[in-house]
Amino acid sequence: MRTLAKATVFCLMIAMLLPTFTAFASEDGKFTNYTYNYDYWQDEIEMPDAYRVDEVIYSDTLGLETPLNKPQSLYIRDNFIYVADTGNNRVLEIENRGGEFVLSRIIDTISGVEPASLASPSDMFVDEAGNIYIADTGNHRIVKADKDLNFLLSFVKPTDSTFDQNSDFLPSRLVVDVSGRVYTLATNINKGLIKYEADGVFAGFIGANPVTYTMFEYIWKTFFTSKAQREQQAAFVPTEYSNIAIDEEGFIYATNAVFSEYDLLWDNAKPIRRLNSIGNDILIKNGWLPPIGDIYWEEQSIEYGPSKFRDITVLDNDIYVAFDRTRGRLFGYDSQGILLWAFGNKGNTEGTFTGAISIEHMGNDLYCLDELGCTITVFKPTDYGNLIFEATDQYLKGDYDASADTWREVLKLNANYNLAFIGIGRALMRQENFEEAMKYFKMAYDQENYGRAYRYFRKERIEENIGWIVAIAVVLIAVILVLKLVRKMKWEVLSYESKRKVH
Repeated sequence: MRTLAKATVFCLMIAMLLPTFTAFASEDGKFTNYTYNYDYWQDEIEMPDAYRVDEVIYSDTLGLETPLNKPQSLYIRDNFIYVADTGNNRVLEIENRGGEFVLSRIIDTISGVEPASLASPSDMFVDEAGNIYIADTGNHRIVKADKDLNFLLSFVKPTDSTFDQNSDFLPSRLVVDVSGRVYTLATNINKGLIKYEADGVFAGFIGANPVTYTMFEYIWKTFFTSKAQREQQAAFVPTEYSNIAIDEEGFIYATNAVFSEYDLLWDNAKPIRRLNSIGNDILIKNGWLPPIGDIYWEEQSIEYGPSKFRDITVLDNDIYVAFDRTRGRLFGYDSQGILLWAFGNKGNTEGTFTGAISIEHMGNDLYCLDELGCTITVFKPTDYGNLIFEATDQYLKGDYDASADTWREVLKLNANYNLAFIGIGRALMRQENFEEAMKYFKMAYDQENYGRAYRYFRKERIEENIGWIVAIAVVLIAVILVLKLVRKMKWEVLSYESKRKVH
């Protein structure tokens, strides 16, 4: 028996079987996984590989005397990869030298601050000046150092009354905007992202998860008469985010992994959010389903349940990729929230994961950290995947003719790829070829874009024929007036003759 979870009001619970995904080698020797998408009817369809495993980085690859121990996070700046090797109280800096991964340095102390040694660092961020911010969890701080690891500033527990002073400050994830403002997630803090100004001053919370509860829970709590009974019940409080990332425009993407299966039915779960400066979710959701990952899962399997995104990364073309902890899968979405592809699985072979924890990108290459396997898997786009990126980039740059042509190349490799039809339709819309765009949107079952194209097409036809329309309207009005005049004159004549006969 299988459970179907669809994130729209039209979702139905039906029984289905989920195929088993296994890793295999392609003709070029690169390991890959079964790649799939969902069609208009939410049926799973196989598609060409968008990515293939290029390399897996182990502790031995880096020549580490002490192997990785429960690494928690990845961060990439230019061609440098930073790994929070939490279990070893250090951060690793790795340089990608044309495909060769070389350990550049081990960061375990910061000069000029006490304590100098890092304790269970869980995340880091490097700004354009080379300054490094480390979520030094065990030391209850975020420490900022220059590129030579000299201490600059600490971001510590807020003394504000809005922060529970009985709770330890345990920063777990962080991002920094172009102005130097720091946003962090802290363990056991469910008020959203903790915000600091560039000088370390606490600036409040933003983007708290909305409170969710079932109607049964609400009624049950409402009718409790005893205060003790109420206190025994779980409070209706927001949940914590699981991770955050920041895009080039300064918007923060946050993943939420704490929700019930039924929250997905009404799009209450919102496992991916895009937060603006005041914490409002502005994620665009123009796909058939919101960005929720898998919509099918096996009821009695270990990996039962909806996708729980542990991390997310945003590429330069606004495509974002979420890393699913439940089944070790990667889900790529475009800026409109349309699923591009999904692949991956749980396991201990190349291209699979036992403990998906963090994802980053270098260009369009994806780097995935396995907490339990202590590995970094590097995925590179295939020719098919590169065509999707190329078509997207061309559209964003305003080269609509080239974008449409590239999408047609995609269709040659995957004739059932609805996004290619939509991409061609979008390009035709930008070229004001609305009638042709309607045909492609119709093939993609894209009712919203079809309706938009139809409105423009209708408006265009009216404007093109406005002269004839006005002329016909004038003629009709003239005919009506003449007919009325004739009828009036005829009536007057008949009335006059009738009066003469009487006299």
